[in-house]
Amino acid sequence: MASSEGQYDSDDGMDEFMDKFKTLGYKNAFSEDNWEEEFDKIPMFMKKAPDEIDPKKYPELACLQAMIHDEDRPPEEQANSLKDEGNAFFKEKDYQKAILCYTAGLKKNCGDQEINTILLTNRAAAHFHLGNMRSALNDAAAAKKVKPDHLKALVRGVQCCIELRLFAEAMQWCDEGLKAHPTDKKLLELRASADKHKRAAERDARKAKAKEKKLHGEKEALLTAIKDRGIKLAQPVKHRQHGSDSEDEDEGSSAAISQLSLDGLSSKEVTGAQVFLDQQGSLHWPVLFLYPEHQQSDFISAFCESNCFIDHLAVMFGEELPPWDTDRKYHPQNLQLYFEDEQKETLYQVNPETSLLKVLQHKRFFIKGGTPSFIILVQGSLFWKQFLTGKKIQGL
Repeated sequence: MASSEGQYDSDDGMDEFMDKFKTLGYKNAFSEDNWEEEFDKIPMFMKKAPDEIDPKKYPELACLQAMIHDEDRPPEEQANSLKDEGNAFFKEKDYQKAILCYTAGLKKNCGDQEINTILLTNRAAAHFHLGNMRSALNDAAAAKKVKPDHLKALVRGVQCCIELRLFAEAMQWCDEGLKAHPTDKKLLELRASADKHKRAAERDARKAKAKEKKLHGEKEALLTAIKDRGIKLAQPVKHRQHGSDSEDEDEGSSAAISQLSLDGLSSKEVTGAQVFLDQQGSLHWPVLFLYPEHQQSDFISAFCESNCFIDHLAVMFGEELPPWDTDRKYHPQNLQLYFEDEQKETLYQVNPETSLLKVLQHKRFFIKGGTPSFIILVQGSLFWKQFLTGKKIQGL
Protein backbone atom coordinates (compact mmCIF):
# COMPACT_ATOMS: atom_id res chain seq x y z
CA MET A 1 0.00 0.00 0.00
CA ALA A 2 2.94 2.30 0.70
CA SER A 3 4.25 1.84 -2.79
CA SER A 4 0.83 2.55 -4.18
CA GLU A 5 0.61 5.71 -2.18
CA GLY A 6 4.11 6.71 -3.39
CA GLN A 7 3.04 6.11 -6.95
CA TYR A 8 0.11 8.36 -6.47
CA ASP A 9 2.34 11.08 -4.94
CA SER A 10 4.70 10.91 -7.94
CA ASP A 11 1.85 11.17 -10.41
CA ASP A 12 0.48 14.14 -8.49
CA GLY A 13 3.88 15.86 -8.73
CA MET A 14 4.10 15.23 -12.48
CA ASP A 15 0.65 16.63 -13.01
CA GLU A 16 1.65 19.74 -11.07
CA PHE A 17 4.85 20.11 -13.15
CA MET A 18 2.95 19.76 -16.45
CA ASP A 19 0.36 22.27 -15.34
CA LYS A 20 3.12 24.77 -14.49
CA PHE A 21 4.94 24.04 -17.81
CA LYS A 22 1.79 24.81 -19.77
CA THR A 23 1.31 28.13 -18.02
CA LEU A 24 4.96 29.32 -18.02
CA GLY A 25 6.02 28.06 -21.46
CA TYR A 26 9.65 27.65 -22.69
CA LYS A 27 11.54 30.93 -22.86
CA ASN A 28 14.18 29.85 -25.45
CA ALA A 29 11.82 28.19 -27.92
CA PHE A 30 11.64 29.22 -31.62
CA SER A 31 8.55 31.17 -32.49
CA GLU A 32 6.33 30.38 -35.44
CA ASP A 33 7.59 33.57 -37.14
CA ASN A 34 11.36 33.08 -36.85
CA TRP A 35 11.99 29.34 -36.64
CA GLU A 36 13.37 29.12 -40.21
CA GLU A 37 15.74 32.02 -39.59
CA GLU A 38 16.94 30.46 -36.31
CA PHE A 39 17.43 27.04 -37.89
CA ASP A 40 19.57 28.66 -40.61
CA LYS A 41 22.01 29.83 -37.92
CA ILE A 42 22.76 26.25 -36.88
CA PRO A 43 25.64 24.74 -38.97
CA MET A 44 23.90 21.38 -39.35
CA PHE A 45 20.82 22.98 -40.95
CA MET A 46 22.47 25.81 -42.91
CA LYS A 47 21.60 25.86 -46.59
CA LYS A 48 24.47 28.24 -47.42
CA ALA A 49 27.43 29.57 -45.47
CA PRO A 50 27.33 33.32 -44.68
CA ASP A 51 29.83 35.66 -46.33
CA GLU A 52 31.08 36.91 -42.96
CA ILE A 53 30.91 34.92 -39.77
CA ASP A 54 29.89 37.08 -36.79
CA PRO A 55 30.62 35.11 -33.56
CA LYS A 56 27.67 36.77 -31.82
CA LYS A 57 25.25 35.88 -34.59
CA TYR A 58 26.73 32.48 -35.50
CA PRO A 59 28.46 31.20 -32.34
CA GLU A 60 28.35 27.53 -33.35
CA LEU A 61 29.77 28.23 -36.80
CA ALA A 62 32.48 30.48 -35.37
CA CYS A 63 33.46 27.68 -33.03
CA LEU A 64 33.70 25.19 -35.87
CA GLN A 65 35.75 27.62 -37.94
CA ALA A 66 38.15 28.12 -35.06
CA MET A 67 38.54 24.35 -34.84
CA ILE A 68 39.17 24.04 -38.59
CA HIS A 69 41.71 26.85 -38.71
CA ASP A 70 43.43 26.13 -35.47
CA GLU A 71 46.95 27.42 -36.09
CA ASP A 72 48.32 24.97 -33.55
CA ARG A 73 47.55 22.06 -35.83
CA PRO A 74 50.17 20.79 -38.34
CA PRO A 75 50.21 22.62 -41.73
CA GLU A 76 49.13 19.43 -43.48
CA GLU A 77 45.95 19.23 -41.39
CA GLN A 78 45.20 22.92 -41.92
CA ALA A 79 45.73 22.64 -45.67
CA ASN A 80 43.57 19.55 -45.85
CA SER A 81 40.77 21.29 -43.89
CA LEU A 82 40.93 24.26 -46.26
CA LYS A 83 40.80 21.86 -49.18
CA ASP A 84 37.63 20.28 -47.79
CA GLU A 85 36.12 23.71 -47.16
CA GLY A 86 36.95 24.72 -50.73
CA ASN A 87 35.38 21.53 -52.05
CA ALA A 88 32.18 22.36 -50.16
CA PHE A 89 32.03 25.78 -51.80
CA PHE A 90 32.84 24.17 -55.16
CA LYS A 91 29.85 21.83 -54.82
CA GLU A 92 27.69 24.89 -54.17
CA LYS A 93 29.16 26.40 -57.38
CA ASP A 94 30.58 29.25 -55.35
CA TYR A 95 33.85 29.12 -57.25
CA GLN A 96 35.22 32.43 -55.97
CA LYS A 97 35.11 31.27 -52.37
CA ALA A 98 36.46 27.88 -53.38
CA ILE A 99 39.48 29.61 -54.95
CA LEU A 100 40.04 31.60 -51.75
CA CYS A 101 40.05 28.39 -49.70
CA TYR A 102 42.39 26.53 -52.06
CA THR A 103 44.73 29.51 -52.14
CA ALA A 104 44.75 29.70 -48.34
CA GLY A 105 45.56 26.00 -48.25
CA LEU A 106 48.49 26.44 -50.61
CA LYS A 107 49.82 29.28 -48.45
CA LYS A 108 50.22 26.81 -45.59
CA ASN A 109 53.24 25.50 -47.50
CA CYS A 110 52.73 22.00 -46.23
CA GLY A 111 55.16 19.38 -47.43
CA ASP A 112 52.47 16.96 -48.58
CA GLN A 113 52.76 16.85 -52.38
CA GLU A 114 49.48 14.97 -52.72
CA ILE A 115 47.52 17.73 -50.91
CA ASN A 116 49.30 20.51 -52.81
CA THR A 117 48.60 18.79 -56.13
CA ILE A 118 44.91 18.45 -55.29
CA LEU A 119 44.71 22.09 -54.14
CA LEU A 120 46.25 23.29 -57.41
CA THR A 121 44.09 20.99 -59.53
CA ASN A 122 40.90 21.96 -57.71
CA ARG A 123 41.76 25.64 -57.98
CA ALA A 124 42.35 25.12 -61.70
CA ALA A 125 38.86 23.60 -61.94
CA ALA A 126 37.31 26.58 -60.13
CA HIS A 127 39.12 29.02 -62.43
CA PHE A 128 37.98 26.96 -65.43
CA HIS A 129 34.32 27.23 -64.42
CA LEU A 130 34.72 30.99 -64.00
CA GLY A 131 36.20 31.27 -67.50
CA ASN A 132 39.68 32.19 -66.23
CA MET A 133 41.36 29.84 -68.68
CA ARG A 134 44.88 31.26 -68.42
CA SER A 135 44.84 31.05 -64.58
CA ALA A 136 43.38 27.55 -64.79
CA LEU A 137 46.14 26.48 -67.19
CA ASN A 138 48.81 27.93 -64.90
CA ASP A 139 47.45 25.96 -61.94
CA ALA A 140 47.20 22.76 -63.97
CA ALA A 141 50.81 23.22 -65.12
CA ALA A 142 51.93 23.82 -61.51
CA ALA A 143 50.11 20.66 -60.39
CA LYS A 144 51.72 18.67 -63.22
CA LYS A 145 55.12 19.97 -62.15
CA VAL A 146 54.54 18.68 -58.61
CA LYS A 147 53.07 15.39 -59.79
CA PRO A 148 53.62 14.76 -63.55
CA ASP A 149 51.21 11.81 -63.78
CA HIS A 150 48.25 13.43 -61.96
CA LEU A 151 45.38 12.59 -64.29
CA LYS A 152 42.98 15.38 -63.30
CA ALA A 153 45.68 18.02 -63.74
CA LEU A 154 46.54 16.61 -67.18
CA VAL A 155 42.91 16.55 -68.31
CA ARG A 156 42.30 20.08 -67.02
CA GLY A 157 45.43 21.33 -68.78
CA VAL A 158 44.24 19.89 -72.10
CA GLN A 159 40.79 21.42 -71.69
CA CYS A 160 42.30 24.83 -70.96
CA CYS A 161 44.57 24.64 -74.01
CA ILE A 162 41.61 23.77 -76.24
CA GLU A 163 39.57 26.67 -74.86
CA LEU A 164 42.55 28.99 -75.46
CA ARG A 165 42.91 27.57 -79.01
CA LEU A 166 46.39 26.30 -78.18
CA PHE A 167 45.77 23.06 -80.01
CA ALA A 168 49.40 22.02 -80.48
CA GLU A 169 50.00 22.47 -76.74
CA ALA A 170 46.82 20.52 -75.99
CA MET A 171 48.12 17.59 -78.01
CA GLN A 172 51.45 17.82 -76.19
CA TRP A 173 49.64 17.63 -72.84
CA CYS A 174 47.71 14.61 -74.10
CA ASP A 175 50.85 12.85 -75.26
CA GLU A 176 52.50 13.39 -71.88
CA GLY A 177 49.40 12.13 -70.11
CA LEU A 178 49.02 9.06 -72.30
CA LYS A 179 52.54 7.96 -71.41
CA ALA A 180 51.34 7.51 -67.83
CA HIS A 181 47.73 6.60 -68.68
CA PRO A 182 47.85 4.99 -72.15
CA THR A 183 44.26 3.72 -72.07
CA ASP A 184 42.53 6.67 -70.43
CA LYS A 185 39.37 7.30 -72.42
CA LYS A 186 39.13 11.02 -71.55
CA LEU A 187 42.68 11.78 -72.67
CA LEU A 188 42.18 9.84 -75.90
CA GLU A 189 38.97 11.74 -76.64
CA LEU A 190 40.59 15.09 -75.88
CA ARG A 191 43.57 14.30 -78.09
CA ALA A 192 41.28 13.46 -81.00
CA SER A 193 39.35 16.69 -80.41
CA ALA A 194 42.54 18.77 -80.17
CA ASP A 195 43.88 17.20 -83.36
CA LYS A 196 40.62 17.94 -85.17
CA HIS A 197 40.63 21.56 -83.99
CA LYS A 198 44.30 21.92 -84.91
CA ARG A 199 43.70 20.70 -88.45
CA ALA A 200 40.69 23.01 -88.82
CA ALA A 201 42.66 25.99 -87.54
CA GLU A 202 45.53 25.26 -89.93
CA ARG A 203 43.06 24.91 -92.81
CA ASP A 204 41.40 28.23 -91.90
CA ALA A 205 44.80 29.89 -91.67
CA ARG A 206 45.74 28.61 -95.15
CA LYS A 207 42.42 29.86 -96.56
CA ALA A 208 42.87 33.26 -94.91
CA LYS A 209 46.40 33.53 -96.24
CA ALA A 210 45.31 32.55 -99.76
CA LYS A 211 42.45 35.06 -99.59
CA GLU A 212 44.78 37.77 -98.36
CA LYS A 213 47.22 36.99 -101.15
CA LYS A 214 44.43 37.12 -103.72
CA LEU A 215 43.13 40.43 -102.39
CA HIS A 216 46.64 41.83 -102.37
CA GLY A 217 47.08 40.76 -105.98
CA GLU A 218 43.76 42.37 -106.93
CA LYS A 219 44.71 45.59 -105.15
CA GLU A 220 48.09 45.69 -106.86
CA ALA A 221 46.46 45.12 -110.25
CA LEU A 222 43.92 47.87 -109.51
CA LEU A 223 46.56 50.35 -108.44
CA THR A 224 48.68 49.52 -111.46
CA ALA A 225 45.69 50.09 -113.76
CA ILE A 226 45.03 53.49 -112.13
CA LYS A 227 48.68 54.48 -112.32
CA ASP A 228 49.04 53.39 -115.96
CA ARG A 229 46.11 55.62 -116.92
CA GLY A 230 47.67 58.64 -115.25
CA ILE A 231 44.73 59.04 -112.88
CA LYS A 232 45.55 60.96 -109.71
CA LEU A 233 44.26 60.21 -106.23
CA ALA A 234 44.01 63.01 -103.70
CA GLN A 235 46.23 62.01 -100.80
CA PRO A 236 44.55 61.54 -97.43
CA VAL A 237 45.67 64.19 -94.96
CA LYS A 238 47.82 61.73 -93.00
CA HIS A 239 49.92 61.04 -96.11
CA ARG A 240 50.48 64.63 -97.21
CA GLN A 241 53.94 66.08 -96.76
CA HIS A 242 53.88 69.14 -94.55
CA GLY A 243 55.41 72.31 -95.95
CA SER A 244 55.27 71.16 -99.58
CA ASP A 245 54.40 73.68 -102.31
CA SER A 246 54.32 71.21 -105.19
CA GLU A 247 50.95 70.82 -106.94
CA ASP A 248 51.37 67.06 -107.17
CA GLU A 249 52.38 66.73 -103.55
CA ASP A 250 49.56 68.99 -102.37
CA GLU A 251 46.83 66.96 -104.07
CA GLY A 252 48.17 63.65 -105.34
CA SER A 253 50.06 62.14 -108.19
CA SER A 254 50.19 58.96 -110.21
CA ALA A 255 53.69 58.36 -108.86
CA ALA A 256 52.39 58.46 -105.30
CA ILE A 257 49.71 55.83 -105.88
CA SER A 258 51.95 52.91 -105.01
CA GLN A 259 52.74 54.52 -101.63
CA LEU A 260 49.11 55.36 -100.98
CA SER A 261 47.96 51.76 -101.33
CA LEU A 262 44.16 51.97 -101.35
CA ASP A 263 43.89 54.72 -98.73
CA GLY A 264 42.79 57.12 -101.45
CA LEU A 265 40.04 54.72 -102.54
CA SER A 266 38.18 54.50 -99.25
CA SER A 267 34.72 55.22 -100.64
CA LYS A 268 33.46 51.74 -99.78
CA GLU A 269 33.13 52.64 -96.10
CA VAL A 270 30.97 55.66 -96.96
CA THR A 271 29.06 54.67 -100.09
CA GLY A 272 29.24 50.89 -100.06
CA ALA A 273 30.98 50.89 -103.45
CA GLN A 274 34.59 51.03 -104.60
CA VAL A 275 36.39 51.21 -107.92
CA PHE A 276 37.07 47.78 -109.41
CA LEU A 277 38.79 46.28 -112.43
CA ASP A 278 36.61 43.95 -114.50
CA GLN A 279 37.77 40.88 -116.39
CA GLN A 280 38.09 42.89 -119.59
CA GLY A 281 40.51 45.30 -117.89
CA SER A 282 38.10 48.25 -117.59
CA LEU A 283 37.79 50.36 -114.44
CA HIS A 284 34.36 50.99 -112.93
CA TRP A 285 34.11 53.96 -110.57
CA PRO A 286 31.52 55.06 -108.01
CA VAL A 287 30.51 58.55 -109.22
CA LEU A 288 28.61 61.30 -107.43
CA PHE A 289 26.48 63.93 -109.21
CA LEU A 290 25.64 67.06 -107.21
CA TYR A 291 22.70 69.41 -107.86
CA PRO A 292 23.45 72.48 -105.69
CA GLU A 293 20.30 74.31 -106.79
CA HIS A 294 18.13 71.73 -105.03
CA GLN A 295 20.71 70.34 -102.62
CA GLN A 296 20.20 66.91 -104.13
CA SER A 297 22.55 64.25 -105.45
CA ASP A 298 22.70 61.08 -107.52
CA PHE A 299 25.07 58.19 -107.01
CA ILE A 300 26.22 55.72 -109.66
CA SER A 301 27.92 52.76 -108.03
CA ALA A 302 29.73 51.48 -111.15
CA PHE A 303 30.39 54.05 -113.89
CA CYS A 304 32.49 52.33 -116.57
CA GLU A 305 35.43 54.49 -117.59
CA SER A 306 34.63 54.04 -121.30
CA ASN A 307 31.06 55.34 -120.93
CA CYS A 308 30.17 58.95 -121.68
CA PHE A 309 28.33 61.17 -119.23
CA ILE A 310 25.42 61.63 -121.60
CA ASP A 311 24.73 57.88 -121.39
CA HIS A 312 23.86 58.20 -117.72
CA LEU A 313 22.24 61.64 -117.94
CA ALA A 314 19.87 60.34 -120.62
CA VAL A 315 18.71 57.63 -118.23
CA MET A 316 18.48 59.80 -115.11
CA PHE A 317 16.64 62.62 -116.90
CA GLY A 318 14.76 60.74 -119.58
CA GLU A 319 11.02 60.46 -119.78
CA GLU A 320 10.53 60.62 -116.01
CA LEU A 321 12.15 63.61 -114.31
CA PRO A 322 13.06 63.57 -110.59
CA PRO A 323 10.32 64.72 -108.16
CA TRP A 324 12.46 67.59 -106.84
CA ASP A 325 12.57 69.14 -110.34
CA THR A 326 9.30 71.02 -109.89
CA ASP A 327 10.01 73.33 -112.85
CA ARG A 328 10.65 70.32 -115.12
CA LYS A 329 13.80 71.85 -116.56
CA TYR A 330 16.40 69.12 -115.95
CA HIS A 331 16.50 67.70 -119.46
CA PRO A 332 19.77 66.27 -120.83
CA GLN A 333 20.04 68.96 -123.51
CA ASN A 334 19.74 71.72 -120.83
CA LEU A 335 22.40 70.44 -118.47
CA GLN A 336 25.96 71.60 -117.97
CA LEU A 337 28.55 69.46 -116.21
CA TYR A 338 31.52 70.71 -114.15
CA PHE A 339 34.22 69.45 -111.83
CA GLU A 340 35.89 71.65 -109.26
CA ASP A 341 39.59 72.26 -108.72
CA GLU A 342 39.52 73.44 -105.11
CA GLN A 343 43.20 74.36 -104.96
CA LYS A 344 42.98 76.70 -107.96
CA GLU A 345 39.37 77.68 -107.18
CA THR A 346 38.42 76.86 -110.73
CA LEU A 347 35.47 75.07 -112.35
CA TYR A 348 36.19 72.95 -115.42
CA GLN A 349 33.26 72.43 -117.76
CA VAL A 350 32.87 68.90 -119.08
CA ASN A 351 31.31 68.02 -122.42
CA PRO A 352 28.62 65.39 -121.69
CA GLU A 353 29.80 63.49 -124.78
CA THR A 354 33.19 62.99 -123.09
CA SER A 355 34.09 59.62 -121.53
CA LEU A 356 34.71 59.34 -117.83
CA LEU A 357 38.28 58.17 -118.44
CA LYS A 358 39.21 61.29 -120.40
CA VAL A 359 37.98 63.53 -117.57
CA LEU A 360 39.76 61.50 -114.89
CA GLN A 361 42.99 61.84 -116.85
CA HIS A 362 42.79 65.64 -116.81
CA LYS A 363 45.87 67.16 -115.18
CA ARG A 364 43.75 69.03 -112.59
CA PHE A 365 41.34 66.22 -111.68
CA PHE A 366 42.08 64.59 -108.34
CA ILE A 367 39.86 61.79 -107.05
CA LYS A 368 38.97 62.31 -103.39
CA GLY A 369 37.70 59.53 -101.18
CA GLY A 370 37.73 57.15 -104.12
CA THR A 371 34.65 58.81 -105.65
CA PRO A 372 34.81 61.27 -108.57
CA SER A 373 32.20 64.00 -108.16
CA PHE A 374 30.61 66.41 -110.63
CA ILE A 375 28.33 69.45 -110.41
CA ILE A 376 25.25 69.62 -112.66
CA LEU A 377 23.51 72.93 -113.47
CA VAL A 378 20.68 73.93 -115.78
CA GLN A 379 22.09 76.21 -118.46
CA GLY A 380 20.53 79.68 -118.54
CA SER A 381 18.66 79.32 -115.23
CA LEU A 382 18.79 82.05 -112.60
CA PHE A 383 20.66 79.76 -110.20
CA TRP A 384 23.16 78.89 -112.96
CA LYS A 385 24.00 82.60 -113.36
CA GLN A 386 24.27 83.18 -109.63
CA PHE A 387 26.36 80.08 -109.02
CA LEU A 388 28.92 80.86 -111.73
CA THR A 389 29.23 84.56 -110.88
CA GLY A 390 32.75 85.37 -109.75
CA LYS A 391 34.12 81.86 -110.44
CA LYS A 392 36.92 80.99 -112.81
CA ILE A 393 35.67 78.62 -115.50
CA GLN A 394 37.73 76.65 -117.98
CA GLY A 395 36.90 74.03 -120.58
CA LEU A 396 38.67 70.71 -120.96
